[in-house]
Amino acid sequence: MTSPAALSGIRIVDLSMGWAGPLACRHLADMGADVIKVESCERFDWWRSWEATPQWIADDGAEKSVAFNMVNRNKRAITLDLEHTQGRHLLLELVRTAHAVVENFSGGVLPKLNISYEVLQAVKPDIVLVSMPAFGSTGPWANFRAYGSTVEHSSGLPHLNGYPEDPPTMQHVAYGDAVGGLTGASALLTALRHQARTGQGQFVDLSQVEALHALASHGILEFGANRRPWPRQGNFSPQFAPHGVYPCADANDTWIVIQVLDDIQWASLQRLASPTLNAFGDISERLAAVGELDAALGSWTRNQAGRELMHRLQGAGIPAAVTNSAATLLDDEQLQARGFWQYVSRAFVGEQPGPSAPYRIGAQPLPIVAPAPTLGQHNQEVLGGILGLTAQDLDRLSELGVIGTRPRMPSGGN
Repeated sequence: MTSPAALSGIRIVDLSMGWAGPLACRHLADMGADVIKVESCERFDWWRSWEATPQWIADDGAEKSVAFNMVNRNKRAITLDLEHTQGRHLLLELVRTAHAVVENFSGGVLPKLNISYEVLQAVKPDIVLVSMPAFGSTGPWANFRAYGSTVEHSSGLPHLNGYPEDPPTMQHVAYGDAVGGLTGASALLTALRHQARTGQGQFVDLSQVEALHALASHGILEFGANRRPWPRQGNFSPQFAPHGVYPCADANDTWIVIQVLDDIQWASLQRLASPTLNAFGDISERLAAVGELDAALGSWTRNQAGRELMHRLQGAGIPAAVTNSAATLLDDEQLQARGFWQYVSRAFVGEQPGPSAPYRIGAQPLPIVAPAPTLGQHNQEVLGGILGLTAQDLDRLSELGVIGTRPRMPSGGN
């Protein structure tokens, strides 16, 4: 599986699971790096499922997770039981051939498996290890487990979201993972650049919580400068009105964002919506009566078709945009024009849309060369082709449970 792309010739061993680490590695796989994902049959990526059951295994559930398939495309995959002596040995042999290793376990996992940075460095002196624990690799919380939602709480972001009368509000999309994945890709690219220029590897210590602070910067800076918390204010703006999201007439729960930023835009909106907004005056009057203003504007927009209204408002110089939903993104004209969605066929799930990388080299999006691999799909290709194991070696490892292509219940499980 090769692609004539920017990172062709770079090999990354992906030990990560879930969203953040696999997403970081997927960015590099999209750019042509040879990313080899390592799981085991008992300790598989939890985005396949949180736990195995006999029924789930029999139904090939490990291969049907939309989330797993989204963040592991363009990769190869092997299985190795890293708690087994031979599994650990084979991992280190694979590291000898690699430029970097990525992991997002809690702090104590790699030392427990005896594959810390010092161990990897002894095997490959110029290796890059990117560790992506929730709280970083030092400090009193270094060994704490966490997930994207935990990271969101710890960043302080929920205290800035929601309406004034509501408690702190979570986004429920595990922002910590998505932002951590993008930050991890940037850190990995930087470390690989340093490696290429100097011949030196390094340990990259990435805290997902610290990465997420960028989204809470307005609240942090406000308190740092003025010693007062930033208030939760929903869609309200202390400077502009109207400034919100308003319902449309469409049957598919369509809403439109409207932001009036100056008097010229306000006069244009009053003309379009006349006489609905005629009772509201300058910005000070509008801010003083923002509840009534939003209700009046909403009563007008709810009788308008969303996209038609968006174009009318934009044509009049008023910032406006229809909000996309998951149901409308696949047909979005801008994404369609850019060829953003790439349909890929994968075993067990058939053809599904895959989002292109949001950056491109040239006019076309970076290709999705291969769908997410099935569990252990490339055992023979990697362990045989790269490490030189024979068919007999692979059979023996399979009998020992070191490798495999299907999940197993944990030892002692029912």
